Amino acid sequence: MLVVMKAQATPEEIQAVCDQITRLGFRAHPLPGAQRTAIGITGNKGQVEAGSLEELAGVAEVIAVSKPYKLVSRDVKADNTVITFPGTNATIGGRDLAVIAGPCSVESREQVFAAAEQISKAGAQFFRGGAFKPRTSPYAFQGLGEEALKLLAEVRERYGLRIVTEAIDTEALELVDHYADVIQIGARNMQNYSLLKAAGRKRKPVLLKRGLAATLEEFLMAAEYVMSEGNYQVVLCERGVRTFADHTRNTLDLSIVPAVQRLSHLPIIVDPSHGTGKRNKVLPLARAAVAVGADGLMVEVHHSPDKALSDGAQSIYPEQFSKLMDECSQIANVVGRNIPRGIEVTETAAVR
Repeated sequence: MLVVMKAQATPEEIQAVCDQITRLGFRAHPLPGAQRTAIGITGNKGQVEAGSLEELAGVAEVIAVSKPYKLVSRDVKADNTVITFPGTNATIGGRDLAVIAGPCSVESREQVFAAAEQISKAGAQFFRGGAFKPRTSPYAFQGLGEEALKLLAEVRERYGLRIVTEAIDTEALELVDHYADVIQIGARNMQNYSLLKAAGRKRKPVLLKRGLAATLEEFLMAAEYVMSEGNYQVVLCERGVRTFADHTRNTLDLSIVPAVQRLSHLPIIVDPSHGTGKRNKVLPLARAAVAVGADGLMVEVHHSPDKALSDGAQSIYPEQFSKLMDECSQIANVVGRNIPRGIEVTETAAVR
C-alpha cells in the first residue's frame, strides 16, 4: 500500500500518518518528492484497510501497489532519487553523472596513492578500492582488510574523493560502514538477504551490483531488501551477466538501464570493467553507457595493471582514464547530462 500526501501536507501531518501506520502494526517509509511525500507501507500480509488512513489530515489518497517491489517503484516516488554527500558537490543521480574509479584491490600505500593522484587529476569524485575480495579461488589474494580501509580513509583526507568499497559479510560491513562513504554489495552477494538487511540498517548509501544471472525483477527485489530496513540511499550497478559469449568476461546488459529507469526512481550506474573483463573494451562500453542514459560509471584503474593482484586484465591505465573522462564528458553533454570535473569539499567533510 501507498499513502500519497497532499502537496501542502505539513511535517506534523506526515508524522501523524506514519504513527498511525505503526499503530496498525506495519512499517512506514516516508519518501519525500519534489511535489509530494509518499509513504510506503511494508510488513502487511495482505490489503491494508484504507479507511483509517484516508481520513487523516493531509492525505490525498491511499492506493495499492501491485508490483512485488514497493519502495523501489516509481509508484511510490515519481522523482529520481539523488544521493548527496554533505560538504561536497558529489552526487549520484540527477543531471550530474558520478564517476567512480580506482584499482580492483588496495595492494599497498604506493599503489593506492598513485592511482588516487591520477584519478583526482582526471576529475573523478569517487574512489573505489577493494579491502575485502571474494575470489573464486581461496588461494587468490583476498585483500588487506582493515589496513586497506585505513589507506582509503587517507585517500579521502588527502584528495577529497568519496570512498566506495565492498562489504562481503556482516563483519566486514561494520568496518566498511566506519571507514567508507558508500557501502558496496557485490554481485555474488546480491541475494545474500541477511547482508542486504544489515546494510539497510546502516545510514550510508549502498551500491548494489547486479548478480551474475539476476533478472530485472530479482535485481530490484534485492534493492527492496535494503530499503525495507529504512535505508533509501541505494544505487544500482549493472556489471554484466553470464551468457554463452566467450569474447568477454561477462555480457554487459546496457538495456537494463532504461528498463530500470522506467520502473524505479533509484539511480543506476554501469561497470564496463567487470562487464567486459578486457581493457580494450572498457572505453567503448563506457561511452555507450553514458549514451544510453546511465547515471554514472564505475571503472577499474591501475598504474601498473600487469602487476595487479586482481583483475589486471580489465584495469585501464591512468592516461586511458583521462581519455575516458574527456570523451564521456562530451557524450554526456549531447544527452543533456554533465560530468563534473573534480570535487569541491569542505574541511569538515574531508576529515571524518
